[in-house]
Amino acid sequence: MEVDDLVGLLGDWTSGEGALYRRLATATTRLIADGALPAGTRLPAERRLAKALAVSRATVVSAYDALRAAALAESRRGSGTSVARRPDLPDAAGDGRVRGGQATALLQRMVSGPGDVISLGHAVDGGGPDLASALLDLVREDLPDLLRDAGYHPAGLPALRAAIAAHHTDHGLPTEPDQVLVTTGATQAIALATRLFVRRGAAVVIESPSWPGCIDAFRAAGARLVAVGLDDEGVRVDLLARAFVEHRPALLFVMPTYHNPTGSLMSESRRRRVAALAGEYGVTVMEDSAHAAATAPGEVPAPIAAHASGGRVLTVGSLSKAVWSGLRIGWVRAPRATIEPLARLKAGSDLSTPLLDQALAARLLPGLPALSVERRALMRHRLTTFERLLAERLPDWRPHPPAGGSVLWVELPPDTDARVYAQVALRHGVEVVPGAAMDATGAHDHFLRVPFAFDDEVLRRIADRLAAAWVESAGN
Repeated sequence: MEVDDLVGLLGDWTSGEGALYRRLATATTRLIADGALPAGTRLPAERRLAKALAVSRATVVSAYDALRAAALAESRRGSGTSVARRPDLPDAAGDGRVRGGQATALLQRMVSGPGDVISLGHAVDGGGPDLASALLDLVREDLPDLLRDAGYHPAGLPALRAAIAAHHTDHGLPTEPDQVLVTTGATQAIALATRLFVRRGAAVVIESPSWPGCIDAFRAAGARLVAVGLDDEGVRVDLLARAFVEHRPALLFVMPTYHNPTGSLMSESRRRRVAALAGEYGVTVMEDSAHAAATAPGEVPAPIAAHASGGRVLTVGSLSKAVWSGLRIGWVRAPRATIEPLARLKAGSDLSTPLLDQALAARLLPGLPALSVERRALMRHRLTTFERLLAERLPDWRPHPPAGGSVLWVELPPDTDARVYAQVALRHGVEVVPGAAMDATGAHDHFLRVPFAFDDEVLRRIADRLAAAWVESAGN
């Protein structure tokens, strides 16, 4: 097993009581019992794991000794330490578990719960009063008619498809309802498009850095990932053209509006050039515009799809950033010929996105422009507060101011391994995402992705814990 995979699976292994080695052994034992570490899995070398966890080698040696004493691990000269083969443990071959990926650490906290740790794995913001009001109106006014409906709309509730079409039209991308497929969040939209367009061995071009979830989705499909760098205007067109010529990709995945994690905003001229280049080489474009739903018309340039004269562009949207992450409503806007096969894949996946969620989203979408004004002011305040806190407590850090969104891309001193610092930060009660987890090539290893979508008091606690961890890591 790769050391980064095990680190991701261990999660908040330092919580609990007892010596550090005992906590590590306990967390590893739990993974073995759950089948996440099947029998025969080779554990990382002691020195490598110690470095990745920011602990002494003696801690890992003692933890492995405890596993061997419990007959959970076995060691052979020249072969290292592996999970012991026992009849009550699953075997490493054919156990059916999901292997670790770029998003492993981010998802681990969602599954296990936050505990006492403040997780910065996700940009979290609670639902506002507008959501509650819309939900009450839905119950009072729409529920009787909805309950008379069969409840299956594989392509999406007609009222919501119409609202999404109107939303894109207002934002500079003329759209008809039959060009929209409603999905259960943007993640499902990306997964469905990947199934339709990416075959094993095909090249997929992504930005460097990018979102770990899409990296895992493309790798699961057997794609060859080609990473292309960014500048202040978005993905670099010179590098993109070279990638198209050399790799003939099946798909280009970009985040033009408030890129995750850098927060950059692709200029209109850059969007035109990307659309033209993709059309010239016959490359399908998937643009993740989840943050665009939280903007007012004219606030950001029109989607790349608005500039595609002959190419195929899929625009993925979501309400998670604009309204609430708990409202799992996403969508794909694409040519009609693409929506139909995507809808068939969607129907085979879950038949239909929950109808009540869709009806609520249909009520909320027309009011997003007004909500965006309030949200923009709130995010600006939180960003200013957090930048001030970091400047006071962590002057060695270099935050890159985002054009928008809710994430700060922070550059650490160049000799810092953000993955090691993340382990120290975890022991101080805050989970951070190292930049290498956001890059298919493992680059950006001295960067951190730090969301700031928290109230002032939480931001202060985050800054205090990050600073304490920084002092400890500097002393090691």
